[in-house]
Amino acid sequence: MAASATIEKVSIIVSKGSLEGIYPALIMANGARAEGIEADLFFTFFGLDAITKKQYDHIKLATVGNPGLHLPTLLGGLPGVPDLITRYMERKMEKLDIPPIPEFIEMISDTGAGIYACKASVDLFELGEDDLIEQVQGVITVGEFYDHAAGGQIIYT
Repeated sequence: MAASATIEKVSIIVSKGSLEGIYPALIMANGARAEGIEADLFFTFFGLDAITKKQYDHIKLATVGNPGLHLPTLLGGLPGVPDLITRYMERKMEKLDIPPIPEFIEMISDTGAGIYACKASVDLFELGEDDLIEQVQGVITVGEFYDHAAGGQIIYT
């Protein structure tokens, strides 16, 4: 039997700004760091909400068009439903000791993971570095992200 290759580095692209778009990336990055695997997170498009000061502690679960909820689209769009379901999920995650997004990002950053914002998206949404949380190590281009990712696995969430 041939020896299996080990993963030494992962680069995770976060492009969705919803609870179910951000948490998988954070859980994967945290798991990688726990296993001694180098990890970088690259936040682009609406994923920037996770690292934007005004948004990162107001992330909601997407209730409209989310097939995993098994909720009719019309019901998911009613006023108050996104907040209700988001609070429900947050309570369930808290019981499992899964930290809120701001705490989780800080924890992952403290392990040495790279936290980067996409320059094109920052420009598109007219954000500046002052709009981003302190854990962001840089606003970088896609080319610079590929330089960081060289030799590793790229995961898109």
